[in-house]
Amino acid sequence: MAEKRTDQQAPKTTKRPKRTKLAKGRELEVQHLAETTDLSPNQARELLQRHGSDWEKIREEAKIFKAES
Repeated sequence: MAEKRTDQQAPKTTKRPKRTKLAKGRELEVQHLAETTDLSPNQARELLQRHGSDWEKIREEAKIFKAES
């Protein structure tokens, strides 16, 4: 039989679905990333969608983008 959850137990965490669009506030991050890395806004937006707020990974990927272009 399934156990009932009591108020003292922490709820189980679930993964959030991956967003396909950035929140409006993230457009400032897109602009900043594009300006500081010489990427296009579309490339910056793609990196932010792919890596979220992992700025270290975003900067690494931005260097790769720049090297390929």
